Amino acid sequence: MQASTCSAHGVSLDEIFKARHRIAGQVTRTPLVLSRSLSERFDAEVYLKLETLQPTGAFKLRGATNMIAALLERDGRDALARGVTTASTGNHGRAVAYAASRLGVPAVICLSRLVPANKVAAIEALGAQVRQVGASQDEAFMEVARLVEQEGMTLIPPFDDPLIAAGQGTIGIELLEELPELDRVIVGLSGGGLLGGIGAAIKGVRPAARVSGVSLAEGAAMHASLTAGYPVEVDEVESLGDSLGGGIGLDNRCTFELVKQVMDDHCQVSERAIAQAMVDLLEHDKILVEGAAAVGLAAMAQGHLDVRGERVVLVLSGNGVSLDTLDQARRCAADGPRG
Repeated sequence: MQASTCSAHGVSLDEIFKARHRIAGQVTRTPLVLSRSLSERFDAEVYLKLETLQPTGAFKLRGATNMIAALLERDGRDALARGVTTASTGNHGRAVAYAASRLGVPAVICLSRLVPANKVAAIEALGAQVRQVGASQDEAFMEVARLVEQEGMTLIPPFDDPLIAAGQGTIGIELLEELPELDRVIVGLSGGGLLGGIGAAIKGVRPAARVSGVSLAEGAAMHASLTAGYPVEVDEVESLGDSLGGGIGLDNRCTFELVKQVMDDHCQVSERAIAQAMVDLLEHDKILVEGAAAVGLAAMAQGHLDVRGERVVLVLSGNGVSLDTLDQARRCAADGPRG
């Protein structure tokens, strides 16, 4: 594989290859499969990158594993003797818990007291200590800050760090190795670690390939920030693609600029389109995905991205969906016309 010297805001191709070496044996090299049903429907070669098959069910494991392994490599085990910490009820919390356990590092995942017992038990089962504090996720983050400042723990952020983005970028390397002539990759866009990392890898090897981002119709902080030209806050809204909500940080130091450099086009999708895409992937491709993983298909179905004649990859980022949420998606999809 020949590569350019492209370096996007601290996430170089060299760093992505180093990340791949670090996470080898800890993270699954997930399958890339051709969807015959979607290829026929969109008159294209449509491939699915199944990050749903990671041990924790989502791509986040790549970035968390790379960051913890890189810190061990750089600073030594004593530097992480007090452990790592973050606040997350979802994919990132599970990823940090799993990665820390595999790498022999203590981990504390901070959650609010309102988080259901089953979610707490699921994170504890991955080897981390759970600390429940306050009545909101903001209060849980305050505890993370205290652990870092007063107890010497190390923060593993969900997206805004070059090591996190480089870890997610290993997906791009895998795509290029298996589909070197790819024309476009479509990625859900939230904090920017996933799209930014994949985009840095793709543009570093195949600059002509398009990197397309897809956001929620409402509560999309990165979309609003790109429009404004600087990081802004937005109000979060309930969504089937809830893991694409949340802010990017007003002091964002990595992923905002990274996304600006590597993303070619960007669109937003409706709740109904997300719901229909979740249902379609389950019915036709037999793949269960969370709403955030279905936004690429939703964008194609809404006509936002014309992929006719292209070799296109949809990154199915995670499978964290409950049966109740799946039922909600089926009802939402049934409420109106397809797409």
